[in-house]
Amino acid sequence: MQGDKKQKRHEAIAAAAYGLLAEKGYDGASMLSIARSAKASNETLYRWYGDKRGLFEALVRDNAADIRRRLEAAIEQGDAPRHTLRTIAPLLLSMLLGERAVLLNRAAAADPSGELGMAISAGGREVIQPLIGQVMARLGPPDTTDLPALTDLFVSLLIGDSQIKRVIGVQPVPTPAWVKARSDRALAAFFALLERG
Repeated sequence: MQGDKKQKRHEAIAAAAYGLLAEKGYDGASMLSIARSAKASNETLYRWYGDKRGLFEALVRDNAADIRRRLEAAIEQGDAPRHTLRTIAPLLLSMLLGERAVLLNRAAAADPSGELGMAISAGGREVIQPLIGQVMARLGPPDTTDLPALTDLFVSLLIGDSQIKRVIGVQPVPTPAWVKARSDRALAAFFALLERG
């Protein structure tokens, strides 16, 4: 299948998967129902994604693709780490608080098997956080040796409890101004903590 045609088919499958996830939850969004809704064959879904968890991991990777590409380019080009973090922070915050991520997290919270949560982690956190860690490694101070802890600190300052507030419906979709202000505050606090060392 040609690239453009395959991408359009993938987008139709993704739209169907999100629609059924919203309507029926993770357990109710079977591969067959997603295939039918997307007007695709069940065989195509299994061939492309392996299983339902593989499909949802692919959807999470799609959500994080722009951030992943930007981080990889910044690492490859040797961009200044503080500049990279300033660029990535609002993108990461917007993605994590966006409609698709919130829908995935709501469904994961209601999934007693934990399978969707594992797919979200495998397709998102386990891909993005190591890349942020590589950026952190170039910050310089001696206390940057515990890169996972440093990355967790950065992400915690950035997101706080905003993600759970979005998931439970008490925080609206953030505006660009809110995202910028929150990112700026988180980065200022993070850099101040680094300087105190």
